[in-house]
Amino acid sequence: MAMTAQEIDKPRLLLVDDDEVFCNVLKAALQKRNFEVLIANDVNTGIELAELNLPEYAVIDLRIGHESGLELVKKLISLDDNTRIVMLTGFASIVTAVESIKLGAVHYLTKPANADEIVTALNKNEGDSTVGISESPLSIKRLEWEHLQKVLMQHDGNISAAARALNMHRRTLQRKLDKKPVRE
Repeated sequence: MAMTAQEIDKPRLLLVDDDEVFCNVLKAALQKRNFEVLIANDVNTGIELAELNLPEYAVIDLRIGHESGLELVKKLISLDDNTRIVMLTGFASIVTAVESIKLGAVHYLTKPANADEIVTALNKNEGDSTVGISESPLSIKRLEWEHLQKVLMQHDGNISAAARALNMHRRTLQRKLDKKPVRE
């Protein structure tokens, strides 16, 4: 079956998130914005789709099941360092934001983010020096969350190794990581 000129002109976007409903809703919204959207609900499928159909754009969830979307960012950049990637997460932390940018993502958004915000982030080329600076320091709970994320990143996402480094039981660390982070 031959592709039409309009289908050929559409930029390919890889969307990887374990929430299937979210993926389908976002896919429809992105298709209305002239993207060809490929969906994966796990890291391995995301890698397979990217290897078969190299995307120009990608929207990757930070936490895909119990896997890290950071691994997928690294793989996508190794396949094509021109791929424009937005990391999307409901579990935002300073550490994961910094790491995603270091690995090659162009932007980091917290959920809920709509299709317009995602498209804007995908096409954003420069930082914003007008972003406001908080007047108050982070709360103790937020600092704990940030520290747990940092130690987890230092141990390549290995919860058992991070728990040992924190002198904490593995299940306790898992419970703390499964909670949504405190806002500030």
